[in-house]
Amino acid sequence: MSLTEPFRKIIHVDMDAFYASVEQQDHPELKGKAIAVGGNEIRGVVSAASYEARKYGVKSAMSGALAKKYCPDLVFLKPRFSRYKEISSIIKQIFYEYTDLVEPLSLDEAYLDVTENKKGNPSATLLAQEIRHQIYEKTGLTASAGISINKFIAKVASDYNKPNGQKTVNPEEVLGFLEELDIRKFHGIGKVTAQKMYALGVFSGKDLKLKSIDYLEAHFGKNGSYYYNVVRGIHNSPVKSERKPKSVGAERTFETNLSSEIFMIERLKQISDELEHRIKKVNIAGRTLTLKIKYSDFNMQTRSKTLPYFISDKSLILATAKELLFQEKLENSVRLLGISLSNLNTQSPSSQKIEKEKVSVQLRIAF
Repeated sequence: MSLTEPFRKIIHVDMDAFYASVEQQDHPELKGKAIAVGGNEIRGVVSAASYEARKYGVKSAMSGALAKKYCPDLVFLKPRFSRYKEISSIIKQIFYEYTDLVEPLSLDEAYLDVTENKKGNPSATLLAQEIRHQIYEKTGLTASAGISINKFIAKVASDYNKPNGQKTVNPEEVLGFLEELDIRKFHGIGKVTAQKMYALGVFSGKDLKLKSIDYLEAHFGKNGSYYYNVVRGIHNSPVKSERKPKSVGAERTFETNLSSEIFMIERLKQISDELEHRIKKVNIAGRTLTLKIKYSDFNMQTRSKTLPYFISDKSLILATAKELLFQEKLENSVRLLGISLSNLNTQSPSSQKIEKEKVSVQLRIAF
């Protein structure tokens, strides 16, 4: 889709600090306090942090020890995924009252295509307000939303007025919005890529737009065409009501670091059992097995092997994982092991068309 074609109306709904907010909702004594879901002050990793904790710099994927250092009064809570799934199910039911084109990204966020919707309302902005109000009425939790012509812009917009807010980027505003956008705000550009862009003199969407597709592909490989397109408002990925997983995995963080490979094999058996349960539950198999190793110094290493056949049985998963474990000497004691299967039998080849058309904004639409 180019900006001269009829536009879709996409809403990206993102729950505000979901896991932490659920805990505060279920335990009123925690409201207003800095809490972290997951990890503890000695080890482990934070899965989610309340907004009170974020003020101190606590964020997801941070070690519990560092989080405690940043926020001495931080309260750690064990995750309750069954409860989060329960609340997520209520939220999804609300989404389906508006459209069947719902693409969940996780328990706490989803894309909705409301171009044609069950309410017959032409305003995606008003629909997003209704959805957020319904979520609050039925769960007591707040959500933020982004509304625009495609998934990329909607996702970027949903971060603008967090928490408990929304932002609409109308079709005629798209190019100006993207030109003014800090490169760090572009979905798909992480810290490492942002630093590389800074070094190349690219700080904003306007700077990025000045670079040719050949230049971007030379510096960023296949991602170059993605950057070239999205800064021009071109992102053709439709909202998919059934997302096929690209990989399935399971992992364990240990209470004490492991130095003996014998003990590691015991843990790999447990992880293989869990992974088998997960993949057979959805009736899939994979050809590429990846062993994830996180050392006591937090360095990460992955080792992968692609087989000539699909596997889903725990004995084959374990045998391949053991082979990868003994593939080379371990660098240090180990705090986490994980196994994942990719190259799944659910995937089909696809190609992406690189669009180099000149874009003009001509069509206005009710948002």
